[in-house]
Amino acid sequence: MTTTENPTSAQTTFPGVVASPDLERNLQQVLVDLTALHLAGKHAHWNVVGANFRDLHLQLDELIDTAREHADTIAERMRALYAVPDGRPAIVAETTTLPPQPAGEIDTVAAANALADLARRTAATARRVHDAVDAEDPSTADLLHAVIVDLEKQAWLIGSETRRV
Repeated sequence: MTTTENPTSAQTTFPGVVASPDLERNLQQVLVDLTALHLAGKHAHWNVVGANFRDLHLQLDELIDTAREHADTIAERMRALYAVPDGRPAIVAETTTLPPQPAGEIDTVAAANALADLARRTAATARRVHDAVDAEDPSTADLLHAVIVDLEKQAWLIGSETRRV
């Protein structure tokens, strides 16, 4: 027989950190923004056209993989802390801080600029919640460091496609 434990009983049964409502809320925001970034990246990946198409198409795969892998890591960390991640499409759409992307084909320059911006915004979400997460669970804050570093690198790589000096 399977039983579902709430955080209170989990805390008395298992040693370790059990996420507070604030920690759960902060990690959930990072999770939905990572998921939204992944989906926006796939949309652009499928619909990008124009000069330097192939290079950007492949670069977007790296961004998509980065966002997806970090989303999975954050969701699994939430479960390890007895929090419940919510990645349902409606929840992601309703709660992401990322702006919606236009439908249809997208020019390579516009795609590179938009996805670099979305990567920076998602990293900013992780930065915004970092200190509160760190105060409650430094180990989880370490995961946010990786999110920030990897997304800022992707923003630089993709943004360099259109940058001129």
